[in-house]
Amino acid sequence: MVQDLSTLTAFLDGEAVRFQEGDTLLNVIDRRHGRGHVPTLCDAPQLEPYGACRVCSVEVALQPDGPRRVVASCHTPIAPGMHIFTESPKVRRLRKNIVELVLTDHPLDCLTCEVSGNCELQTVAAKVGIRQVRYPAGANHLDRPKDRSHPYMTSELSKCINCSRCVRACDEVQGQHVLSMHGRGFNARIIKGLDQSFMDSTCVSCGACSQACPTSAISDVFFSKSIEATKKTRTVCTYCGVGCNLNVATKGGEVLSIQAPADSLVNHSHTCLKGRYAFKFASHPDRLRAPLIRRGGQLEPATWDEAYDHIVTHLRRIQAEHGGDAIAGISSARCTNEENYLMQKLIRAGFGTNNIDACARVCHSPTAWGMQKAFGTGAATNSVADLQHTDCILVIGANPTEGHPVTGSKIKQRAMKGVPLILIDPRAIELAPYATHHLQLRPGTNVALLDMFAYYLWEAGLVDQDFIRNRCENWEEFEAGLKGLDLDELERIHGVPRAQVRAAAVEYGKAESAMAFHGLGVTEHSHGSKTVMTIADIAMMTGNIGRPGVGVNPLRGQNNVQGAADMGCQPHQGAGYLPVNDPEVHRRYEEFYGVHLSDQIGYKIPQMYEAALAGKLKAMWIMGEDVVQTDPNTEHVKAALNALEFVIVQELFLNPTCDYADVVLPASSFLEKSGTFTNGERRVQRVNATIPPVAGTKPDGVILCEIMQRLGMAQDDYTPDGVLAEIARIVPFFKGATWEGLTDQGTQWPIQDGCTGTEILHTTEFKRGRGKFHFFRFQESKEIEKHGGEFPFILTTGRILEHYNCGTMTRRTGNARIVTEDLLALHPEDAQRKGIVDGDRVRVFSARGEVRLKARVSDEVKPGILYTTFHFPENLVNVVTSSECDADTMCPEYKVVAVDIEKVATESSGKLKAKKAGVA
Repeated sequence: MVQDLSTLTAFLDGEAVRFQEGDTLLNVIDRRHGRGHVPTLCDAPQLEPYGACRVCSVEVALQPDGPRRVVASCHTPIAPGMHIFTESPKVRRLRKNIVELVLTDHPLDCLTCEVSGNCELQTVAAKVGIRQVRYPAGANHLDRPKDRSHPYMTSELSKCINCSRCVRACDEVQGQHVLSMHGRGFNARIIKGLDQSFMDSTCVSCGACSQACPTSAISDVFFSKSIEATKKTRTVCTYCGVGCNLNVATKGGEVLSIQAPADSLVNHSHTCLKGRYAFKFASHPDRLRAPLIRRGGQLEPATWDEAYDHIVTHLRRIQAEHGGDAIAGISSARCTNEENYLMQKLIRAGFGTNNIDACARVCHSPTAWGMQKAFGTGAATNSVADLQHTDCILVIGANPTEGHPVTGSKIKQRAMKGVPLILIDPRAIELAPYATHHLQLRPGTNVALLDMFAYYLWEAGLVDQDFIRNRCENWEEFEAGLKGLDLDELERIHGVPRAQVRAAAVEYGKAESAMAFHGLGVTEHSHGSKTVMTIADIAMMTGNIGRPGVGVNPLRGQNNVQGAADMGCQPHQGAGYLPVNDPEVHRRYEEFYGVHLSDQIGYKIPQMYEAALAGKLKAMWIMGEDVVQTDPNTEHVKAALNALEFVIVQELFLNPTCDYADVVLPASSFLEKSGTFTNGERRVQRVNATIPPVAGTKPDGVILCEIMQRLGMAQDDYTPDGVLAEIARIVPFFKGATWEGLTDQGTQWPIQDGCTGTEILHTTEFKRGRGKFHFFRFQESKEIEKHGGEFPFILTTGRILEHYNCGTMTRRTGNARIVTEDLLALHPEDAQRKGIVDGDRVRVFSARGEVRLKARVSDEVKPGILYTTFHFPENLVNVVTSSECDADTMCPEYKVVAVDIEKVATESSGKLKAKKAGVA
C-alpha cells in the first residue's frame, strides 16, 4: 500500500504521523507517545526550545534506509516525509553518555535528596539505563553553599546541571531577569542578581524557576513535600482577576504545595507568589472555627444552630417592624458565582428588597456601566491571549505586574519583543522602562488626557470611517466635542507635554491592531465611568473592536469581580444584568423565584451607609468583605455600622469590620469549596475543593442555603452543579453552562448550548446594536476643589504584588516577611522641602483624619504626588480617603485624595478604636 506523503506527514519509528505547521520533532513525539518518551533535561513545556543538553537527540533521515544524522529533537523543525528514529542504538548510547557526564559533577545522594522520586534528572538517568557512572568524579562543584534566606525560594547549586531552565524561566515566563549564568566553562554557575541571595535580589518569588528546575538546585520550601501528596486537585486561584489554574497537592487534609499546570490556557505553568505560595493562611491558627454572637458587648462562641436562630429572629423582627428595605447585603468578589448568586437571591427573594451590592461597587462598577453604555456589555471584549496578535498595547491606570502579575508578565514580554507599549499612569511603575510612551499625568485628569489623545487621532486622520459609519452612532456629536477642545488648557490640566500625547496617539492609531487594558486607576475616580466611555470611544473611532488583538479589556481587581456583577450583586440589575425596575424583567424574576419581589432599585454601598446613619437601614449582612479597612472614609463607615441594629459578618478571620458585628460566621476558604469563578476575560472556571473545610467552618454557599431554609424559602442543599444549573436557567449568557461542560479550561461567556464559549465580543454587531460615542469635558475632582488649597498634595493608593487588598490572607503567610508594612512614596524634592529622609515616619493628614506611614523617597511619582498601599490594618489608610465618588456608579475616588504631610518627631501608636470591641 502506498503511504500518505502529504505535506504534513512524517514517519515516527516507521509509523506515519500528521503534524502541524511550526512543529518540532519533540512536539510530534510528545503528542504521539506522551511527554517523556524521549528524555529531556534542558527542555520544558513552558520554555522556548533551547537545544543545550542534547539528551533529546534522535536520528533523522529522508528515506527509511537512507543516511541518518543525529539532531536535538527539541528545536529541530519537522519536515514532510522525514523519518525519525527515537530509540536507535546510536542515540541510546549518546543519551546515556551525556547523562553520565552530567552525573560526574552532581551529588550521588538520591536516597537522601529532598526531591528523590520527584527529580527529572533521576528519572532521566533511570530511563537511559544508568546503573553506575563510569567516569571519575574529578574536580566538582559540590561545595556550593545553600541559600535559605527567603521565605519561599531556596537554592542548592551543588545540584545544578547548568541546563539554564531557571534562567530562561525567569526571562521568558516572568520577564524579571534575576537569574543568569556567570563564568565560563567548568566555572560557569547560576547567580541571582549581582551574585546575591534570593532575599537580597530583585526576585519576585513567582516560582517559575523552581517549577522549571529539573533537580533541586533551585527549589522552594514546599516543593519537596509534594512527593508525599496522596491527592492532586485542580482549582482556580483566589487572589486576582487573572484566574490562574492551580494544581494543589494535599495529604490528610493539608495543602503541601501548589504548582501551575502546563496545559492551562490562562497561565501555562506560571503564577505569582500569592497563587503558588501564599496558601498557609488556610491552616493558620487565627482562622475562625465557630460562630460568634455578641453578648454583653463581647463576641462569644456559639453553635451553628444558635447563630442561625439568632440571625433569623433578628432579621424577621426587623423585616416585620421596618420592612424588607431596612435590610441590606454586601456580597464578595472573593466568593464563587454560585455563592454570589445565592446571596442576591437571599436578599431579593428572602426579604423583598434590592438592597444588594458587592465590592465591585468600589472597584469596577464604572467599567460595567461605561462599557454597557458604549457597547451594551460591561465586560472584556477580548482574551488576554490576543496579546500575541496585537501591534500596540495601551495600559491605562493599571499596574498589572503588581496587581495582575501573570497578565502583567505577558504584557512585559510583548513589550520586550518590540510591540509598542503606551502607558498612561501617574507613577513610573515597573512597566515604565519598557514603555514606548509613558504619559505621566496628574491623578484625576484621565478625561483631559484621553480627550487630547482622541483629538490627535482625529487630527492625524487615523479614524476608521467605515467602522464608524457601519457600526456606530453619535459620532458627529463626539467629533464636534473634539473640535471644540482647548489643547492649551488640557495640557495645563494633565501636565503631560502635548507632543508626547500626540506621539502616543499616532502610535496607537497607526497600529493594525491595538489592544487597551485599564484598571482601578481609571475607575476609582469621580469621572470613572466617563473615562471608561472615552476609552471605548478611542477603540471605536479606530476600529479596534470585534477582532483578534484589539478591544477594551478591564483588569479586574479581585478574582471574581466579573462574576459577582454577572450574578446580580448590584441594586439596579438582577442576575444577568437585567434591570430590576423593568416590568417585563420583574415579571420574569417573580415567576422564576415564585415569590413577590421589589421592583424598586436598591441601595448602593455608599447609600447603605447614608441610610444607616439616617435610621432607614437597620440590618446588614456582609459576606467576605472588610468594609472598615477597604472602603473609603473609614470613620464614616464605622459610624454607619455602629448605627445599625444588627450586623452579620461572614469571614475567615476576625477583622476590623467584625468589631461592629453582632454575629460572625466562620466561612471556608477557596481551597475548601467548590463552585465557579469568572476571570477578567469572562472565562468561567471550576473551583474544586482541595481539602475539607476547617473544623467548625462552612462554605459560604452552604451557609446561605441553610439560612434560606431556616427562613422558610424553597432552597435545595448546596451543590455547585445544582446552583450553576439554576443560574443557567435565568442568566442569558450562562444558558449553555454545565459543571461537566466547563472542563479544566473553563468557558468564556456568552456560553451557548454544548458549553460553547465566545472568545471575542462584538464581532459583527454590538450587544446594544450600534456602538455609541460619548463626549465628556474634563471636570476637576470635588476633592481638589474643596480641599486642594488647604491640603496641597495628592495621595493616590494601590496594591502591591505581595499582598492582597486588606491583607487578611497574605499577612498570615510568608509574604509578611517580604513586605512588612505600607510605605509612603514621595518625590525627592518634596522630601527635601519637608525635611524627610528615607525611612522617616510621616504623618499624612486630610480633612477626614490622619495616618502615620514610613517614607520611601522615590522619583516614581512627580512632585506633589504621594502614593501608598492599604494592606495593613494597623494603618487603616482609608481614614484619610474621601466619600467623593463617580457620579454614575458611586465608585469611590480612592485615587485622588487631598492631603498634607509632615515628619513625625516622636512615634505614637495612632491606633483608631472601634466603638464596638472585644472578643471573649
